[in-house]
Amino acid sequence: MSTYSITVEGTSNPAIKKFQANQFLVNHNSYEFHNIDDATNSPLAQQLFYLPFVKTVYIAQNFVAIEKYNIVEWIDIQNEVSKQIEDFLNDNGVIIIEDIAAKKIPVTVYAESTPNPSTLKFVANKKLVTSPFEFKTIDDTAHAPLAKELFHFPFVKEVFIDENYVSVQKYDMANWDEIVTETREFIRNFIQDGKEVVTAEQLKTPQQLESIAEATFENLDDISKEIVNIIEEYVKPAVASDGGNIVFKNYDEKTKNVSVILQGACSGCPSSTFTLKNGIENMLKQMLPGHINAVEAING
Repeated sequence: MSTYSITVEGTSNPAIKKFQANQFLVNHNSYEFHNIDDATNSPLAQQLFYLPFVKTVYIAQNFVAIEKYNIVEWIDIQNEVSKQIEDFLNDNGVIIIEDIAAKKIPVTVYAESTPNPSTLKFVANKKLVTSPFEFKTIDDTAHAPLAKELFHFPFVKEVFIDENYVSVQKYDMANWDEIVTETREFIRNFIQDGKEVVTAEQLKTPQQLESIAEATFENLDDISKEIVNIIEEYVKPAVASDGGNIVFKNYDEKTKNVSVILQGACSGCPSSTFTLKNGIENMLKQMLPGHINAVEAING
């Protein structure tokens, strides 16, 4: 096992600091403890409650968040707390004892429509993955147990998983009215049972994802960098809310054409061409005048 390292991050609440680990601490579940008796299934949380200023401890996939009482300032104690957590983890300390009943938030999943009538977005009340995963066929799902199980339904054509939702694209043979409840309940039960959505070796921490993204970004030409920044800031949030994703593929300096990959609900969506031409293409032309001729979807 690799060595744990902890970095300190602020939050919107000045009383709470996040102690971010460079690898995963728990799988899928999140935990919240309000005192030492509340933390019977977490030796790590119990140890932290011996610090007199600790009010609440939160443990999630790759971080520990601590809310403090106002008797001290974070600037005076955060490095000491960070080192204590780091030492505990590297001494093979137990984070969560799974066989003791934990106070887990019940899993809920609701279905949400998308601009693509063939695709529904099934939104969970917990984080499922740290980065997008797209599955066109069952052959792609060797490391994705949830997607593999979904492909056993004869109406499932494609699966896309990101953050806290699963987008399922169906074949025309079925109507959503007839299958939405079955699909939603299957996904909810799968997550509730604590099964792996994607195998642990495929998951990356936010720090790893950021490092990969930065390395890729630095290898791009200047115009491509500007295109990526525009897509990330103005396009991706709207696309994600519709259960999809857009990925920059390349920019041809000679033809001034931009190629993107559409995933999830955006893939095969009847309105995707309109979105590309009247939305993304026009935006890039306005923001990068003289540099953009057309935007093309590789698999839209």
